[in-house]
Amino acid sequence: MNTKKYTTEFGGKTLSVEFTDLAEQAHGSALVRLGDTVILGTVVMSKGTREGIDYFPLSVDYEERFYAAGMIGGSRFVKREGRPSEEAVLICRLIDRGLRPLFDKKIRNEVHIVALALSFDGENEPDIPAILAASLSLGTSSIPWDGPIGGLRVGRVEGNFLINPTRQELEKSDIDLVVCGKNGKINMVEAGAKEVPEKIVLEALAYAQKEIDKIEKFQKDIIAEIGKEKIMPAITEEPEGMAELFEKHFRERLSDYIYLKSKPARNSRLNELKKEWDEAVMRDFGEEFKSVADGFYEARIDEIVHKNILESEKRPDGRRITELRTLWADVGIIPRTHGSGLFYRGETHVLSLATLGGPQDTQLVEGMSVKTKKRYIHHYNFPPFAPGETGRMGSPGRREIGHGALAERALIPVIPAVEEFPYTIRIVSECLSSNGSTSMASTCGSTLALMDAGVPIKRPVAGIAMGLMMESGEGGEKNFKVLTDIQGPEDHHGDMDFKAAGTSEGITAIQMDVKIQGVTLEILEKTLEDAKTAREKIMAVMSEAIAHPRVELSQYAPRILSIKISPDKIREVIGPGGKMINSIIDATGAQVDVEQDGTIFVTGSREGTEAAIEKIKEITHEYQVGETFQGKVSRIFDFGAMVEIAPGVEGLAHISELAPFRVERVTDVVDVGDDVPVKVVGIDELGRINLSIKAMTELKLKEGAPKAPERGFHDGHPEMRRRGGGHRGGGRR
Repeated sequence: MNTKKYTTEFGGKTLSVEFTDLAEQAHGSALVRLGDTVILGTVVMSKGTREGIDYFPLSVDYEERFYAAGMIGGSRFVKREGRPSEEAVLICRLIDRGLRPLFDKKIRNEVHIVALALSFDGENEPDIPAILAASLSLGTSSIPWDGPIGGLRVGRVEGNFLINPTRQELEKSDIDLVVCGKNGKINMVEAGAKEVPEKIVLEALAYAQKEIDKIEKFQKDIIAEIGKEKIMPAITEEPEGMAELFEKHFRERLSDYIYLKSKPARNSRLNELKKEWDEAVMRDFGEEFKSVADGFYEARIDEIVHKNILESEKRPDGRRITELRTLWADVGIIPRTHGSGLFYRGETHVLSLATLGGPQDTQLVEGMSVKTKKRYIHHYNFPPFAPGETGRMGSPGRREIGHGALAERALIPVIPAVEEFPYTIRIVSECLSSNGSTSMASTCGSTLALMDAGVPIKRPVAGIAMGLMMESGEGGEKNFKVLTDIQGPEDHHGDMDFKAAGTSEGITAIQMDVKIQGVTLEILEKTLEDAKTAREKIMAVMSEAIAHPRVELSQYAPRILSIKISPDKIREVIGPGGKMINSIIDATGAQVDVEQDGTIFVTGSREGTEAAIEKIKEITHEYQVGETFQGKVSRIFDFGAMVEIAPGVEGLAHISELAPFRVERVTDVVDVGDDVPVKVVGIDELGRINLSIKAMTELKLKEGAPKAPERGFHDGHPEMRRRGGGHRGGGRR
């Protein structure tokens, strides 16, 4: 095997890159290792173009293999890896979003990037090595791409920034920030934070930028040494006369239609004009220029939108650049759900619905690099009717998974701890109408739904999508406009999509994509500042709908009570073969979940949970001499009666403790099934309980029982001395 190896220091660890003939027929490949996490990146470009499309066909796949973590994995019947996990899908999106802006958008040859996880050490996350493996495989190949990019993760523990923190360090960190960039600019951000102020986020980005520059230089040196010459595929150029045709017959109408405020009317007119344009191009220049016509048309919209915003701050719907669209919010609008929130921002409408469940409803997540339980789950749905289109409905795609994960990340910092609120929480955000940033509308709607459901969140969370229009060419970042609350045309034709979510105390989530080479820290500072102002306005509208979490849960939500017992008593609650815990469940209808630390959660109706807790208290009760109970006679012996005083707990009422007179036979005064009051008169060193009935009541002889002689003999009876006192442990069933 031919190998060429390079190493560098990366965040206090050794990053190594090997170029081998492992994937010999791929157009580019790189083996990246950080710790014992190893990723093989490959890239291939198709020979021919893909016909009938008006976009660059890039595909990115991140493939997990259970063997990488020393696992067999899978279900009992299926051991082969199947559909990518949500974690794998999110890593795919990270890679794609960092690389895509650096391709020539005119290319119609398919490019396929694969990052294959070969080893995972449990400490070093695979996403950063995957980004670098993709960057190096592209950079050293002949495929045209304006890279490389640097990528890394930033954490912050006790006020100190860390580069590529381990999983253990991330658990203590108040920031989890993944950043990509090149040439001193940032082109991708994915972040979660625990209500961190914007100032700290900017400091983290600046800290990341310095390290990105180092890892970018490391890659450039490798590419300069072994990189192949870039080969640009054939691209159909614009025919002479096309620009003149557009200027003469289409520009004026296009400029008017872009600025129609109604999205349906705008889309209808633009689609009609686009169809007319395509027909004119094919008539005058031939069908082979159809794809060129598509790109030309889109470029003219970009040009018009950019020019008007940069020169006169004219937005397609007439708003000022910092102005929000009309906001509206409401809660409790769906009757049987545990909580519901409806949020409107212009033509973007999202309905979020909350469902509360018990600990048994937590989601078990098992993947190559993740093994955990989730008690807060956020799902996002985007049906085709939301943007006014037709299409198939089925399993969630990468968009749905990515947007749901972003909204989930935004809300996790305010979800109460399990000790405070032991419920499993599922939010589903239904996007009913879409015209810009449904993910941030989902964050707002979900905050409303959580408060409507009575979840005691720390603070409300609001989110907003920010955009950017920047002058093209070198130094263009000196002339830019940051846009608040971007909608369709500004998102599609703008240079940046920056989503920021947070509370009054700080940021909880950020996601940034660009369509240009990157943005400066100055632009990001302005964006965060304007986003904070927008969030405050949104939060004011949300607080009018509901200012605080409801005190009472919905009548349809289950109730959860908890009790802490000694771990030594867990087996008593469960019973042999689960007999005891199943009897509690059957008797009360409640679900009982026992944790290893002795915490027991009981889920069900109010009456059922209270009854189950009482039974558990009875089972785990530490009995004391002098306590009294109402028991039931469970067994009869010659020398006394066993009385059940709690589920599975019995004590012996000696024959001498049954009545104040001498009892000849136990059955003369009690029978199995009799309810009797008892008092604890003794507990021996083995925990066995001795009971007295006569201390509580005066029993009478059963009908037909002979009256006993006045002189007793039990005190000296050898059988009594041999059997001793009552039973606790031995009496459990």
